[in-house]
Amino acid sequence: MADYLNLAGWLAALAQTVLFVAIAPLFANWVKRAKCTLQNRRPPPWLQPYRDLRRLFGKEVVLAHTASHVFRIAPYIVFGTAVLAASIIPFILAEIPFAAMADAIVLVGTLALGRFFLALAGLDVGTSFGGMGSSREMTFAALAEPAMLMVVFTLAMLASSTNLSTVVGFFLEQPLALRPSLLFGLLALLLVGIAETGRIPVDNPATHLELTMIHEAMILEYTGRHLALMEYASQLKLAIYAVLTVNLFLPWGISRTLDPASVGIAVLALTAKLAVLGALLALAETLVAKMRLFRVPTFLAVAFTLSLIGMLSFIMLEGH
Repeated sequence: MADYLNLAGWLAALAQTVLFVAIAPLFANWVKRAKCTLQNRRPPPWLQPYRDLRRLFGKEVVLAHTASHVFRIAPYIVFGTAVLAASIIPFILAEIPFAAMADAIVLVGTLALGRFFLALAGLDVGTSFGGMGSSREMTFAALAEPAMLMVVFTLAMLASSTNLSTVVGFFLEQPLALRPSLLFGLLALLLVGIAETGRIPVDNPATHLELTMIHEAMILEYTGRHLALMEYASQLKLAIYAVLTVNLFLPWGISRTLDPASVGIAVLALTAKLAVLGALLALAETLVAKMRLFRVPTFLAVAFTLSLIGMLSFIMLEGH
């Protein structure tokens, strides 16, 4: 751990965060390419998300007359909270200088702060679509956050800590075993991640149908660099939940030192895990249709139930 308290450790943590932010659009595009392949459509080029972001950053910002300062600063806060959340997640290195604040509850709160300003931005201009999207977002968030916290508490009981680096280190030291509590927690986190990132069957990021859209309804009034930041934050959020899933429940390969060989293995292992998870997400979105809006609370209730069962199974089977 001492290696992470010097300048090299801080530089490695900073480089890890920059890498996380840089590859987030690439992971989102990998999911899109896998879906296109499964649906027999021509996939977009690998660098298409970066071209779209560059194009949006180069466009002029057009603001509604009713937009307040909240509408102007919301994209920067939403993007900033996403970057902050990415910086405290064990990505390639298990132990980072940010480990003291790499707490799962802090992570949930950071993402909630970004969601709060996203909903405020949707309400600020006063359009019917923005208000509808904000209302739906906050309603579903009120159901998703308890399930996410239950998953956190299950992991905390296993590792005796809510610190993400401690949780990863605990599972790396444990022998390979099937734990029902982890299985239910993994399923719950997958359902919460699908809801929080607006993926099918909860939402469809590729549609602008007013009767079903949630996230897109809140950012319809944004243009130029503001829209680019919102889109970038959405891609970061998808990558955050993907990395959380593979590194908390399948942490094998993550590096615990700054040794170049260990870091290289960690990069390869993470790339393989994210590739598999992205392909599975694309397969699920291809096979499953979008559910009706009033079914989403039931979907999130299932996630909460799974997380609760995971906690109870730990208490009954492994608790002392």
